[in-house]
Amino acid sequence: MCLGVPCRVVELLEDEQAVVAVGEGRQVCFTGLVDDVRVGDWVVLHAGFALEKLDEAAALENLALIEEQLGGWAPDPVSA
Repeated sequence: MCLGVPCRVVELLEDEQAVVAVGEGRQVCFTGLVDDVRVGDWVVLHAGFALEKLDEAAALENLALIEEQLGGWAPDPVSA
């Protein structure tokens, strides 16, 4: 099963890369597949690639569904 996780962009880097918040952690991802990524945007992260942007309501809803399906584990959106 492949899972894309909603993450918030916290910093833009060179070469179409960004730092995203994954729970309390941070990860660098490639943003070249998504147009006009900005700090504060929510993106779906899969295998180090931002695949699409989400609005905050959709991102939080998806995180809640992930938590429900995985029995209590999901990245904490508050720390994002």
